Amino acid sequence: MLTFDQVHYYYRKGQTILASVSFEIHEGEFVAIVGGNGSGKSTLARLMNGLLQPREGRVRIGLLSTLNAENLPRIREQVGLVFQSPDDQFITTSVLDEVIFGLENLRLPREEMSARVDQALRAVRMEDYAEAMPHELSGGQKQRAAIAAILAMRPRILVFDEATSMLDPQGRRQILSVMQELHSQGMTIIHITHHMNEVLEADRVLLLDGGSITFDGTPSELFRTKTLADNKLDQPFAAKLHLLLGLNTELNADWKETIRTQWHTS
Repeated sequence: MLTFDQVHYYYRKGQTILASVSFEIHEGEFVAIVGGNGSGKSTLARLMNGLLQPREGRVRIGLLSTLNAENLPRIREQVGLVFQSPDDQFITTSVLDEVIFGLENLRLPREEMSARVDQALRAVRMEDYAEAMPHELSGGQKQRAAIAAILAMRPRILVFDEATSMLDPQGRRQILSVMQELHSQGMTIIHITHHMNEVLEADRVLLLDGGSITFDGTPSELFRTKTLADNKLDQPFAAKLHLLLGLNTELNADWKETIRTQWHTS
């Protein structure tokens, strides 16, 4: 379980980024986090695995607090973070070396390392690109390679910090497909995004506004409120149509597929 308990954060005093943020994310959930520019989404992501520590309050992974420096190596093994720009994540010259790098830091036996590398590359469908150099890859392939490097560490939670924002539609679909597959296998997924079409993939949505959580519910509930417009966030086309037709039901699987199809062809 990931717990934020009355978390405050600022980079400079008097310029609050997050204020009194409290929520829990349970094992196996798929949670989207949305908000306008400057709402604190990326700061929230960095607090999740201890890259940042709260100025006040507490962030815990299970019983481990990020405020305790001794806990940070264990926390970062459990919470993997995929950043916005895939180019910023590579430190080696091949996909294979990138996946191996983190495992070498864990000092795993060679045979276990090999098994983890194979499993991670297969999970993101990058086994045919093991020897490729990062600059040879498309944006979506780079992100999948970065995900493989994290998966090899076997985290419990995977956090995507606007990881689709710099990708073309095909690359975005590839990453969303990986998220869905990992979630179906029981992994906790946290997807921070400003693409509202992607929100529908989640079971639950948190909305950040002014450094606080102002909405916590299902995508369908969010799309029926005026909160999106207040935060300059757009509704997916099919959700708009759903409301215009006066339908008060949940956005079911058929409507979700309509939204995905409309986005894929846009």
